[in-house]
Amino acid sequence: MEQRHIYRKMLIPFAGTAAFIGSLYWLCMSPYSQLQGDFPYSGDSGEKLVAITFDDGPNEPYTSQIAGILADYDIKATFFQPGACVEHYPEVSQALFNAGHVIGSHAYSHQFGKYLSLQSIHREIKQADDVFARHLGILPALYRPPWLLRTPGSLAAIRSHSLQPVSGEFCHSLEVFQPDPSRIARGAVSKAKPGAFILFHDGFDAKGGNRSSTVEAVRITIERLGNAGYGFTTVDKLLGISPYRPLPS
Repeated sequence: MEQRHIYRKMLIPFAGTAAFIGSLYWLCMSPYSQLQGDFPYSGDSGEKLVAITFDDGPNEPYTSQIAGILADYDIKATFFQPGACVEHYPEVSQALFNAGHVIGSHAYSHQFGKYLSLQSIHREIKQADDVFARHLGILPALYRPPWLLRTPGSLAAIRSHSLQPVSGEFCHSLEVFQPDPSRIARGAVSKAKPGAFILFHDGFDAKGGNRSSTVEAVRITIERLGNAGYGFTTVDKLLGISPYRPLPS
């Protein structure tokens, strides 16, 4: 009994730490938390419509492979792209835009430390805007923070640039490690409900990375959701806003 009591006392600090970490994650990085302000992970839809979204590209050859799959099914998607990746593959972003996909901003560098201060967030947004304007002739109106990270005041800072912050539901918690495509697809299908933003990654932290499992998972997901009666649209349409801001005259 005494030994069990000692173990219980030892576990109390760990339980408290775990609860604190869990609360911090919910506040700052959960796809669903609205405690710091409006951060939509779905839109209003009376129909069985979902928005397929992608983060961290362009990343070749995977982004173009995904674009080919979307073309096969005549689906438009929403791509949240770091400016650094657009600079690396401007022709891929241009091809996506020309094909009717929506390009959203995913800041510029995708480096964690640059999203912890409001001053740095403003710089990242402006630097990304410069890239989008220079290479694509557009200014996205949708913004997804890297890692969905929010800090006090960050959502207001984002909106000060006339950007709409956007969340999303991760297709699979282990997608970044590229498990079997069928596992990723099962997770994505389980997140489907009218108006959902389903979040895949065609890149990794703006550094590239193998995304072959995601590519195949996208095809499986589209087929399964189509068989379940779902259609596909873009985030801006589910939110009822324009996908792009006007360029400065």
